[in-house]
Amino acid sequence: MGEQGPLAPGEAWRVVAACFLTTFALLSRHRIHLPEEHVGRRLDFADGTGARVYRETRLGSGLAKDPCTLVVTVRLRLVHGPAHALFRRESLLNTPLFVGFPGFTSKLWLAHDERDRYRGVYEWDGPQRAEHYARSLCRVLALVSVPGSIRYAIVPGLRRDAVIADPPSAGGPEPEAAAWWRTAAGT
Repeated sequence: MGEQGPLAPGEAWRVVAACFLTTFALLSRHRIHLPEEHVGRRLDFADGTGARVYRETRLGSGLAKDPCTLVVTVRLRLVHGPAHALFRRESLLNTPLFVGFPGFTSKLWLAHDERDRYRGVYEWDGPQRAEHYARSLCRVLALVSVPGSIRYAIVPGLRRDAVIADPPSAGGPEPEAAAWWRTAAGT
């Protein structure tokens, strides 16, 4: 699916507010989990960068009925040097920004790479839901990111762990454009 621009501000903030409310209901029912099986694992990407998973968030089983993988990248303003460790700790507070969105199943949180980019690697239930979330997230991330650094890619029909283990070929006219999100073979 092609990357689209952010949702209109009013729509984006409405869906983020609804997500917050849903998240608190999920928390009260103990449906949100922080498994550690992937924590510490390094993911290398086709653009020559890589980063370690520092957290995983999962809703229920973490498996989607209509799976797709969503990869998001961003460079944060004012997060450099020792501030990276502080961001990784406080980022848990960002969980209500995504876990209550319709279709969310799981997320791997990656530390910053060699270019100071953070990535989230998600499994989502339905590519249209993933697109809606990504376009909403772009509006929120714009408040704290380096302009022009927010990107996302959606791989429909494949579970997150399958995309990590056996990345799809870049294909298309601009294979280098996919290098930032495509994991390198053997990751």
